[in-house]
Amino acid sequence: MPIFEKPPLDTLAMAKDRWTPIYLEHGRLEVDDSSIKWIGADGLLARIPVATVSALILGPGTTLTHAAIKVCADCNTPLFWMGADGLRFYAYGIAPNHANSMARKHAGYWADRKKKEEIARRMFRFRFEDVEVDSATVKQLRGMEGQRVKRVYAQLGVEYGVTWKGRDYNPKNWNLADGVNKALSAANASLYALTAAVVCSMGYIPQLGFVHDAGTLPFIYDVADLYKHQTSWPAAFHAISQEPDDDGTLTRKLLKARVEQLRLLQQMPKDLERLFTF
Repeated sequence: MPIFEKPPLDTLAMAKDRWTPIYLEHGRLEVDDSSIKWIGADGLLARIPVATVSALILGPGTTLTHAAIKVCADCNTPLFWMGADGLRFYAYGIAPNHANSMARKHAGYWADRKKKEEIARRMFRFRFEDVEVDSATVKQLRGMEGQRVKRVYAQLGVEYGVTWKGRDYNPKNWNLADGVNKALSAANASLYALTAAVVCSMGYIPQLGFVHDAGTLPFIYDVADLYKHQTSWPAAFHAISQEPDDDGTLTRKLLKARVEQLRLLQQMPKDLERLFTF
């Protein structure tokens, strides 16, 4: 199976420093020996330095593997699908919305200090309706959230009979993490993917967070945090209580069941609309 190690974000070339886009047609894009490989119908075989390319433009007769898409995503390299002779622009690698009204509203509220803080407080009230946060700053909310997370982790450990030593893992030394930390990471990653699908399809901007401000998807993290205590966290602890050596399969199965039970795909858009209603 092809293996590709995700490069650290600080090693990826900035957009302004990347090569011009590469256009490909009539061939196959796949991963081989930890790199992207192009196999042309004319017999051309070429390895592409995908982390230094500004974009890959895919023309007619192009096929690509799921692994190739993942590598492009890991390298922050966008993909575009074009028609014959570049006369049609079909799609690009982020789920677009048909209008930009929600994106403009999102950006406007994010740029307004008072509204930005109010949305951050609403996100906190979403989980703690009885907590007074009207005068709390975003920094204070982050501190309150950190304490809450620690309490919930400890409670879940007791509830499911799982030994909890704290949230501790290092992506570079993944095998050193204990089972429940691995399960939490697997469950959270799946929840982020689901959240991103909803956020992007509704036209919000993943890069503009109200509580989170670091990384490439702070708003995704903001929204996912609203539901972790009901979905990814209990799914992870439940899975490890049943299978201490779970590789993520049971964790994702239990997460899926909770998402369906909560009807999260229907509920999340409604919650987002309420957060942005002034």
